[in-house]
Formats: sequence, structure tokens, C-alpha cells
Amino acid sequence: MASEQYLQQLFGLDGQIAIVIGGTGVLGGALCDGLASAGAHVVVAGRSEERGEERATIIRDAGGSAEFAQVDVTSRTSIAELRDKVLASHSRVDILVNCAGVNSAVPFTEISDDDWDRVINTNLTATHLGCQAFAPMMSEQEGGGSILNIGSVTSHLPLSRVFAYSASKAAVLNYTKNVAREYGEKGVRVNSLCPGFFPAEQNRKILDKERVAKIMAQTPMNRFGEPHELVGACLLLCSRVAGSFTTGAEIYVDGGFTGNRL
Repeated sequence: MASEQYLQQLFGLDGQIAIVIGGTGVLGGALCDGLASAGAHVVVAGRSEERGEERATIIRDAGGSAEFAQVDVTSRTSIAELRDKVLASHSRVDILVNCAGVNSAVPFTEISDDDWDRVINTNLTATHLGCQAFAPMMSEQEGGGSILNIGSVTSHLPLSRVFAYSASKAAVLNYTKNVAREYGEKGVRVNSLCPGFFPAEQNRKILDKERVAKIMAQTPMNRFGEPHELVGACLLLCSRVAGSFTTGAEIYVDGGFTGNRL
């Protein structure tokens, strides 16, 4: 078997429908590109119509298939409407990526209640709402489905100025394992992808020179990650062939950061 044919068999997503909630962000956009390049029709879901349509256009211009759908990740009604809209157009959803994320870069004694709620609702509650909306319908369709939640290196490690973010991402990992356990016999795989330090909207404010130096000192590869470097792990966890026996797992793509600390 030719190598291209073999890789397509393992990781190809032709004919599959993938929704990336938070696909308008830097990391979510890279995952949208990767899923589309593997053959999936990608629904770029987020609040910003401008950024979402831009990402969908980039994918289509590159020969892929994509559309934008607006969603408020903190609203159960909005996520249900997203699900129903995609099902009405495509009859199924094979892949869901819960990728929305925010941070509050203040000491824990200074964070406001509103900021705390914003972080928890966007990072954790939105993941719950996405899983709750999509896992049952995936379990009822032929071929099941795959859900990918986004954790973080901070899920296990306490770091300054990201304590609310860390708490939410630690909960995401535990939540993912619980849903994976419940839906393992129902044809739905649920996994976590844990990025290391990738400059994006939620962490740019805390990446001053001193902090960057500390991060690099603890990162064996001595650099930040590039968004496209998340794609390989994403395709593994989302593929119904390559990832067929993988559920409840967490994969770290962090240049060795967690291995150096744990």
C-alpha cells in the first residue's frame, strides 16, 4: 500500500463534519485548517463573524470545505441552536472540538467575581454544554463521533497569574475522563489535547520578558509552540481509525514542559 494511501486511511476525514467551537481564535483556527486539510467539512464556530468568515474563506481558498456559524459558548440555547443548524444542513456531526478559552491575568486576591465567572464559564461550562449537546446525538448516529476538549499544561501545574485558567483547565481534564467513561460503550470517544505555551489572545498580556525567560528555562525545546504543531495530535484523537481505541486520554504538546516539571 502506498504511503499516501495508508496515511489517508489512518487520518483521513473525507465526508466527515467537524465543528470547532472557538475556531475564530489562533489555536482554534489552526485546528480548523488541519481538520479541513484532512478532508472534513469544518464549521468554524465563534462569536466574531468577521474572524469566522475570514477563517472559512482561507480554508475554501486552500481547496477545503468550511462555513462559519455564530455561537455564544456560554449559552446552552446558542449551542443547541448550533447543533440543530448543522444537523439540518449536514444530517450528522462526526467531530466536535471545544476550543474556546479566556484568561484573567491578575493575582487571585484581586480577581473580580465577573472575571472569575467569565473564565470558568468560557473554559469549563462551555465545554460541558458542548459535550452535553453533542454526545447524545453522536451516540445515536452510525459511526458514533469524537469530542476533543482543550486542556493545558496548567491543568496540573500551578503558575502565577493564571490561577482561574488553571482551575478551569484542571476541571476540563477530569470532566473529559468522566464523559469518556460514560460514553465509551456508546460509540463516542472523548479526549483532551493539552497545549503548552503558544502565544495567543488569552496569554499575550502575561508574556513579558521575565516570564518568557522562566518559561524557556523550563521548556527543553527552548521555544514557543506554533499553532500548526497541534494539528497532528488533533488528527490522531479525532480520527475514527488512528484513534479508534483512544478515549479519556490527554496528550501534551508542550515542547517537554510538563515532562520537565512533573
